[in-house]
Amino acid sequence: MKTLELNQIGQIAVTVNDVDRAVTFYRDVLGMSLLFQMPEMAFFVCGGVRLMLATPQGESGGTSLIYYQVADIQAAHEQLLAHNATIVRAPQLTAKMPDHELWQCFFRDPDGNLLALMSEVRT
Repeated sequence: MKTLELNQIGQIAVTVNDVDRAVTFYRDVLGMSLLFQMPEMAFFVCGGVRLMLATPQGESGGTSLIYYQVADIQAAHEQLLAHNATIVRAPQLTAKMPDHELWQCFFRDPDGNLLALMSEVRT
């Protein structure tokens, strides 16, 4: 049975209570580059990996979350299903950017930790 081919960690989500306070820390204390901020979320970049700071959202339930980049999210989803992984949310379009669409899929590891796949589909 074929295994997933993860390209790299594309994003790590860290749950915070106060996004503005967290932005000040990550930007001014750690010196990370702020990409953009929106209500209840802020995005930084560190060594090519995005860091998302967000208040507790949906399925994550207040825990941190690793997003693994894959080239083909539909094929990766099929591989997860073939391995009987617990799918929380099948692949779906999350955001339309100027030059690509961001697709995400959420699943759980054997200990119940929420993980995600992400794919940037060029348009």
